[in-house]
Amino acid sequence: MATPVIMPRQGQSVESCIISNWAKKVGDKVVPGDTLFTYETDKATFDEEAKVEGTMLVHFFEEGDDVPCLTNVCVIGNEGEDFSVFSPNGAKAEAAPAQPQAPAAPASPAAPAPAPAAPKSNANPVIMPRQGQSVESCIISKWNVKVGDKVKVGDNLFTYETDKATFDEESKFDGTVLAIFFSEGDDVPCLTNVCVIGAPGDGYAEFDPHASSAAPAAAAVPQEPVLHAQPVSSAPAESIPAAASDGKYFISPRARALAERAGVNPAFLAGSGPYGRIVEKDVKAFVAAGGNTTYAAEAFAKDGMSGSGFAGKISVSDLNAPQAPAKEAAPEPASAAPAAADADFEDVKIPNIRKVISRSMHTSLSTMAQLTLNASFDATNILEFRKQIKENREKLGLNNITINDIIIFAVSRTILAHKDLNANFINDGTTMRYFKNAHIGVAVDTPRGLMVPTLRDANLKSLNEISVEAKKLATDAQAGTINPDLLKGATFTITNLGTMGIESFTPVINPPQTGILGVNTLETRVKNVGGEPKLYQAMTLSLTFDHRALDGAPAARFLQELCKNLENFTMLLIK
Repeated sequence: MATPVIMPRQGQSVESCIISNWAKKVGDKVVPGDTLFTYETDKATFDEEAKVEGTMLVHFFEEGDDVPCLTNVCVIGNEGEDFSVFSPNGAKAEAAPAQPQAPAAPASPAAPAPAPAAPKSNANPVIMPRQGQSVESCIISKWNVKVGDKVKVGDNLFTYETDKATFDEESKFDGTVLAIFFSEGDDVPCLTNVCVIGAPGDGYAEFDPHASSAAPAAAAVPQEPVLHAQPVSSAPAESIPAAASDGKYFISPRARALAERAGVNPAFLAGSGPYGRIVEKDVKAFVAAGGNTTYAAEAFAKDGMSGSGFAGKISVSDLNAPQAPAKEAAPEPASAAPAAADADFEDVKIPNIRKVISRSMHTSLSTMAQLTLNASFDATNILEFRKQIKENREKLGLNNITINDIIIFAVSRTILAHKDLNANFINDGTTMRYFKNAHIGVAVDTPRGLMVPTLRDANLKSLNEISVEAKKLATDAQAGTINPDLLKGATFTITNLGTMGIESFTPVINPPQTGILGVNTLETRVKNVGGEPKLYQAMTLSLTFDHRALDGAPAARFLQELCKNLENFTMLLIK
């Protein structure tokens, strides 16, 4: 099946990008991951990679062309496929050379003249934004408008969430909400039309992502603003086939992973995503309907089979068994609903970010050999240094440097000499990936849950730069506006519970990192100085490390050197 490639939108303010280089010519074979073309905004340059396998059928634009975002740029498919339906207005298509054609058949009686093309609607679609290059889809968590509502520029249309953060989508247009194509809880592929805003009576059918691309275009007619898109039917006759002619399937990575876990054969699935793509919710709906198979039977099961396994799974024993015609399920007797008035509890749906944190923490503790070491240091030096900074920071033009900023600085200067802690334990524990710079993850408590933005190249930044950047990352994370790309890539993490009076705890490693440092509260202790007792402020650090990646002695040496550097912090600044 031919698949168009669009010009991505790199930020909400970017309206168009320039194609600077074509990496694939018309006629070239491409596989997922191949670079198709390079494009640039006014600030940066990006490579667009192929998401599907096939042949480059056509270029709609040339190098140097300024292409509006979300416009079809090229088409990938099987040789000889028709791609004209994807051609954008004003495109200068460079297509593959025409193949020799068989002699034309005798002319048939003249067919009626085709109807004129439907006029383009004046309505404006609202797409699901892409919050970071690694984000493929987002979940609509709340609609703030309904069909028929009047909206103005800046009005909040809907709230959506990635696996890391939550965002609000504001209207870019004045008008009326004509259509809403997805419901709360739907997982929507990025850059897909979510709703339409226009004037009452404007047509919007051309923007419906559920409409079959094979259906002939109908003339736009005034429509009443009462549409709320219904889920796509799972019946094969009404769905878009997701299988290409070569037997491959147009399926998202998340859907493929779920299908493999659930034992679902993609041949049985009808895709509801753009251009018939199978998305995660299609797999979930199929499994819920009892249409899944066991792993052993997956490759041999056929559409229409009924299973005798758990939850209706098709097993090997079902493959040769005679299949009885499906019986219509008898309606279950309605049971009396429990009296809500007497309920002393409330069921609240767990947000997506909480599910991600849950999975990550469970994976960390169930797959690693984690051990925690605790050590304390005399915090007199850093407290005196911070006091001097507070007294002179306005005069010196410095940021409000905190103890956490000082800890980050000290860790970034110490950890490079202990490479096993500035590393990732990857490939199921067969490879250690060592990093040349310290990319420090800083744990942040937010209303939506724990987030860990990354302060990259911390070892190359000054204390003041670390302070400014760390506060900006924390503020954006708490506001829910942080780019998801800033929530990955850390080589080591710091989490601080000292402000809450915690004296010691066991932080959990964020895989595939090999360590995490917990910062505890200040405590007044007594030490012997020249035979006399002396009070001082002590701080305890809790280092959890992955015993698969390093042993206790190397971890202890890092903690020992870190404490020494913090006790002599002003000397560390000179190095």
